[in-house]
Amino acid sequence: MMRRNDQRARAHPAYWAFLMHRLSGLGLALFLPIHFWALGHALHGAAALDGFLRATDRPLFKFAEWGLVVLLALHMTGGVRLLIIEFGQVSNLRKDWIAGSIGFAAVAGMAFALSLLS
Repeated sequence: MMRRNDQRARAHPAYWAFLMHRLSGLGLALFLPIHFWALGHALHGAAALDGFLRATDRPLFKFAEWGLVVLLALHMTGGVRLLIIEFGQVSNLRKDWIAGSIGFAAVAGMAFALSLLS
């Protein structure tokens, strides 16, 4: 007998929370080599690091920084939500935790965007 995926599960908010947590983790993992490359400029002296930091003072890099903050907030709150599910006694508030995670990520993203504009 061939096993089939039940597509109804993909409409549940917990599936989308899982997907956001997984994709944010992948995005953060992809960021790490770039971060290490940037830190490597510091090993070549202050002039190399200053030149790199001057190059990152562009709108595209600012947008990427904003995206990184949102990814961090999504991944962190998604991880906390999973810990609460695993170790908590309450199981009927999962949709509220998902909404809270998204809300926290949105607030963190907005706060960071506002700090970039000032």
